[in-house]
Amino acid sequence: MSDTDSTAPSALPRREALRLLGAAGAVLAAAPLAHAQTAPATPATPAAPAAPAMPMNGNGFYRQKIGDMTLTVLSDGTAPLAAVLPTWGANPDRQGEFAATLAEYSVAATNTVNHFNPVVLDMGAQRVLVDTGRGGANGQLVANLRRAGIDPASITTVFITHGHGDHIGGLTTNGAPTFANAQHVMGEAEYRFWASQASPSASVQANLIALKDRFRLIQAGQEIVPGVTSVATPGHTAGHLSVLAGSGANGVMVLGDAAGHFLLSLKHQGAYIGFDTDGAQAARTRQVIFDRIATEKLWVTGYHFPFHAIGHLRRLNARSYEYEPTVWNWS
Repeated sequence: MSDTDSTAPSALPRREALRLLGAAGAVLAAAPLAHAQTAPATPATPAAPAAPAMPMNGNGFYRQKIGDMTLTVLSDGTAPLAAVLPTWGANPDRQGEFAATLAEYSVAATNTVNHFNPVVLDMGAQRVLVDTGRGGANGQLVANLRRAGIDPASITTVFITHGHGDHIGGLTTNGAPTFANAQHVMGEAEYRFWASQASPSASVQANLIALKDRFRLIQAGQEIVPGVTSVATPGHTAGHLSVLAGSGANGVMVLGDAAGHFLLSLKHQGAYIGFDTDGAQAARTRQVIFDRIATEKLWVTGYHFPFHAIGHLRRLNARSYEYEPTVWNWS
């Protein structure tokens, strides 16, 4: 039909169309009111109380649902890191190789930060905290637990992966147990190594030796609580234990410091870090545990990975992996 066809119905002017729509809307809006004025009143039904909203992810914590459990990564803050190398890639003959990888991935090699990320596993009846951060003035774990809606008194078990101060420092606050209702669990060999030192550090004295009666000491492979098992990952320290909760796509490996660096330790087979007790053993352990995580498609979190520190591993080849952080979800 042409624009000039005289039989075509004339279109309403836009202003007239809007006026008619408005009038129709007014009639529809008035209908319920008229009915309400004539209908008999019915008793009002009290509204059900709204469930308390969970705090939104961010501001020091990140919550991730994995199968039937909920994992919450808690930042214990960061510390200035003047240079990534050689601390986070310590092999003296591979410094150029490591520097090239940092540049390739646009990861700052200087003037950056080191992250500290304890984890809470909510398993229904059990709430397990894995590692406790630095404690003292620098520690931010307790503040971020509360931001996440987790009362420190609700922690039922604290598991310690190894005895370094940035993992045990938050066990006590002003000389008292920070997690007063929790059983403390640690690998027997690891606990005894630190507690038997001729001159233990102040952190070991305050957080391990002083709490000795609270600790249940276990062997690698033993259950921490039902559904959560310790995994031998030696090298960073001789008795280092990681944590496996669940299995497969519904499971997570909490690596602690067996993770190493989020890029260099994964990308370069044989790489070790400056504070590994046995660098060669730590590198071998990482290859074994990275292979398992990738093969079983487990979730993974590393203690010093950049916050939010939760994701998966992608196999690049038989010797190399990449960490893929999960896409951020606010809820």
